[in-house]
Amino acid sequence: MIRQATRKGNALIGQSGGPTAVINASLVGVVDGCKKVKQIGRVFGMRFGIEGVLGDFLLDLTAEPSATLKSLRTTPSSALGSSRHKLKDPDFEPILAQLKKYNIRYLFMIGGNDTMDTIHRISEHAASIGYEMVGVGIPKTVDNDLFGVDHTPGFPSAARYVALSVMQGGLLARDMQRVDPFTVFQTVGRSAGWLAASAALGKRRPQDPPHIILLPERPFEEQKFLDAARNAYKQFGFVSIVCGEGISYADGTPVSASKVTDKFSNVEFGAMGGTSAAMMLHRMLANQFGWRGEFQVTESLQMCAADRAVKLDYDEAYAAGREAARLAGAGVGGVMVTIERDKGKKYSSRFGTIPLKKVAINARPMDDKYIDDKNLFVTKAFYNYANPLVGELPQYASLKMKRARTR
Repeated sequence: MIRQATRKGNALIGQSGGPTAVINASLVGVVDGCKKVKQIGRVFGMRFGIEGVLGDFLLDLTAEPSATLKSLRTTPSSALGSSRHKLKDPDFEPILAQLKKYNIRYLFMIGGNDTMDTIHRISEHAASIGYEMVGVGIPKTVDNDLFGVDHTPGFPSAARYVALSVMQGGLLARDMQRVDPFTVFQTVGRSAGWLAASAALGKRRPQDPPHIILLPERPFEEQKFLDAARNAYKQFGFVSIVCGEGISYADGTPVSASKVTDKFSNVEFGAMGGTSAAMMLHRMLANQFGWRGEFQVTESLQMCAADRAVKLDYDEAYAAGREAARLAGAGVGGVMVTIERDKGKKYSSRFGTIPLKKVAINARPMDDKYIDDKNLFVTKAFYNYANPLVGELPQYASLKMKRARTR
């Protein structure tokens, strides 16, 4: 945490990386919070992330009608437009020129670890040339893999999307088992299995989907997977499988066989990489057992499904934005806002901070205590962790399936 002297100036906000259903709630939270800080004048927004700064395309958010901002709190995706631009050394001079041009003294960015790296590097460069500026990050990612947080805004809503999708798709799989004995549902999450694990939250009985959850935290073992699929089929007549997009073999080779990488050298999965783990798992099952089945890769739908968003998620995302503005007004920079869970049976949380540098260079995979390696599933501890975030899920009826007799 860096405490700096504050001076009068304007604020600039950016959204970066993949969207979430609640990222705009954080945006509005920052805008509303900045209005309470006497040192802050106008609040600008970056059009398409840091590319908007480089291209001199800023939006005047203080000029937006209050009704628009109120509605924006529950509008999905990234209203400012996002970017995955990786900063290069030649970018810093034009970025600082733009910050000076608009008298930006308060910089906010909403995103994941790459975004925190961006704001950290800009803040460090500004300090190195004696330009007074406070930089604060607001967490965002459906992957839930940011270091130093209990969970990230966006994850609860995406987790609910996955849980409901697998519950509802599972009913279809159950009832279509004579046609398609298996289904594979793929979630996003390059190296963390939080979303894939969330598919379990709607499961109440052994026969309920999903039956197998494959997580990036564990190396994929084909034979173990095929054995588990065979056992589930024998027990239930069909198999419901959920996998994280980044599952890999022990040597690090992605199950998806994707070789495409992005600007940050991350492997691209799903449509971006031209293949998917779900498709490969489908092929394994079809080749081994001769089954017909289907795979489902919803990709960005998990990031923007406002119809399945969680009120808690909206509230925490908005409050995190306001907290960032409060910190900046107090001269606290070089940090990201964190959500910390209070102890006790009933869920409650509070905000904390973590240095941007730590978030930028670390990730947060699922804890071992949440993973059931023997059964390719999750543990009770994961249910205890995730249920309060996702909220109550519907219960669907099932027939008794007892053969009728003549009287």
